[in-house]
Amino acid sequence: MTVSRRRFVHLAAASAAVVAVAGCSRPAPVKGTYILEPALPPVVARTQPGLLRVGSVTVAAPYRGRTFVYRETDLKFETDYYHEFLVAPAANIAEATARALAAAKVFASVVPPSAQVEPDWVLDGFVDALYGDGRVEAKPLAILRITWFLRPYAGEAGVPTWSRAYERAIPFASGSAAAYIEAQNKAFSGILAELAHDLAAVTLPVA
Repeated sequence: MTVSRRRFVHLAAASAAVVAVAGCSRPAPVKGTYILEPALPPVVARTQPGLLRVGSVTVAAPYRGRTFVYRETDLKFETDYYHEFLVAPAANIAEATARALAAAKVFASVVPPSAQVEPDWVLDGFVDALYGDGRVEAKPLAILRITWFLRPYAGEAGVPTWSRAYERAIPFASGSAAAYIEAQNKAFSGILAELAHDLAAVTLPVA
């Protein structure tokens, strides 16, 4: 393991590995599990009419699994077997976004992807960055980048009327997985607060 990766995650090797002795089996390593749980944004100044459903959130292939991903060089990424998300990022991000926008009262009503209702608007997302960046060893960063697309429902075939990309790069000093996920939650919180503000301010066409 490279020095840069050790700066991201403390693998607690003493608890994950057992000295091999005759007649003893090696127990399965214990994995740490974490969740993206951003802070709720403040209530916005203006609530849009209608019902918004958070639709599909697609995560780029390198990051859509549950294991943490770390970038060691411009071309080299690695996954961390010992630490992972409790819930797959796509579902986690979609549900957390619905909670945040409902709390901020961005629309008259906001529901998650699982809601079996016909909405007025659908918000889809594409996550093309979700990783720890260790290319500068003295300053590891939690990187999160999401592009959101707002479209009228229109039988699931509506063309987006608004879109915007959001990105955060949050440094974390500690070498623990807990510090990394705390930085990712801070990044996600910032993105959601900005998203809520922007959605409340946009002028939507009259249905």
